[in-house]
Amino acid sequence: MNNVGQSSNTTTLLQAAQLFRDKRLLWIFLLGFSSGFPWVLIGSAMSAWLQEAGLTRTAIGFFGSVFIVYAINFLWAPLLDRLKVPLLGNKLGQRRSWIVLMQWIIAGAALAIGMTNPDVSIFWTSLLALLIAIASATQDIAVDAYRIEIIGATETEKIPHAAAITTSGWWTGFSVPGAMALYLSDIPGVDWSTVYAMLAGLMLLLSWRVWKMPEPESIRSGTQQEAEAHYEEELEEHHLATNESRHWMAWWAVTVVEPFAEFFRRNGWKLAIAVLSFIFLFKLGEAFLGRMSIVFYKEIGFSNSEIATYSKLIGWWVTIIFSLLAGVFNARFGIVRGLMIGGIAMASTNLLFAWLALAGPNTNIFALAVVLDNFTSSFATVTFVTFISYLTSRAYTATQYALMASLGNLGRTTVASFSGVVVDGLDGDWFIFFLLTSLMVVPALLLLWRIGHHLHTEKIQDRHR
Repeated sequence: MNNVGQSSNTTTLLQAAQLFRDKRLLWIFLLGFSSGFPWVLIGSAMSAWLQEAGLTRTAIGFFGSVFIVYAINFLWAPLLDRLKVPLLGNKLGQRRSWIVLMQWIIAGAALAIGMTNPDVSIFWTSLLALLIAIASATQDIAVDAYRIEIIGATETEKIPHAAAITTSGWWTGFSVPGAMALYLSDIPGVDWSTVYAMLAGLMLLLSWRVWKMPEPESIRSGTQQEAEAHYEEELEEHHLATNESRHWMAWWAVTVVEPFAEFFRRNGWKLAIAVLSFIFLFKLGEAFLGRMSIVFYKEIGFSNSEIATYSKLIGWWVTIIFSLLAGVFNARFGIVRGLMIGGIAMASTNLLFAWLALAGPNTNIFALAVVLDNFTSSFATVTFVTFISYLTSRAYTATQYALMASLGNLGRTTVASFSGVVVDGLDGDWFIFFLLTSLMVVPALLLLWRIGHHLHTEKIQDRHR
């Protein structure tokens, strides 16, 4: 009987793996790449540039405050569910038009930021970085909505695979161009202006590819019209508006209020608040580590090329492989178990960086830390994306996903901006810093354990339907 069970499990796993042959996953991969790529422009490449320009750890940490827009993009996400981009909207559709427009803005800002000099004009560098962050955060809203809508509402078994592919795409967009930028910066005669010009060209190439993709079908318009009619009836029944203003009040209610109201109605207040709290806390420690990682590598003696090889390229391959495996695992065993395992493993691997802080520029330890960190991080990320994708209504895809993703980004952006302050407060003791990052996941895991019986895959699927 055990053999039969193992055979059945093997068959199920093989069937789950075959779901990756879906052509739509290629489009999701490219869009994931587009989401990860701007983090090179204002993240890893920018950190290396600012460190070479002589900025302090604290200044570099606070420069990362531009990422705060990723934590608040839910504020304008409703507009991406309702408003069409002039001209592009008719040509490309609701989702692709917003994506392409934001990619054009990112490319233009990347070209401009390469012409600044951060050691003497940090204001203009910061302003353009903020523009890239705003456009990138807006692009993410449309990208996530596209990913969820392109997979049919009844194809719940493919949601973990889509999450795995988008995670693989994100890390490819972050790692490959990031490595390219660091390699180029080490070539004599190549300055950061040239590097950013090449990165801007890559973004334009991505926008051309998005132009060729199909637009997903959606029930969004019909559901929103029904909600508008309901709000208009309520306003008329209570005599709260004139005939002329009633339509506009209903439009704004459906655009701004209904996406959030529907989320809380469907999940209940207690579960909704518990879920949102968990989302905020889950990857906080990883965010602190990520914000200071490039600075740490350079301070202990690694070159830009070594960082590119170990942190970007090796980490990239590991992330790709284990993201795909995580998609199969979550489809088979459930997301709550995956979240718990991923969170514990993610925190544990932070201790390897504490070891590296003691050992110095040891490439063997560096490679081990990067491989294991990318393995656990990719596993946790796929599970995390799957989790919030299940919880998202298809009528308000952009808004609800942005709300949950923004909370996850809030820890990674706003709170993690103090990572440099923490390191400086510890007098540069990187060992203690990494110990602290490994402990930051504990509150999230306690919360997950407390509410886990509400969050298993079957109940989430039932709520989603």
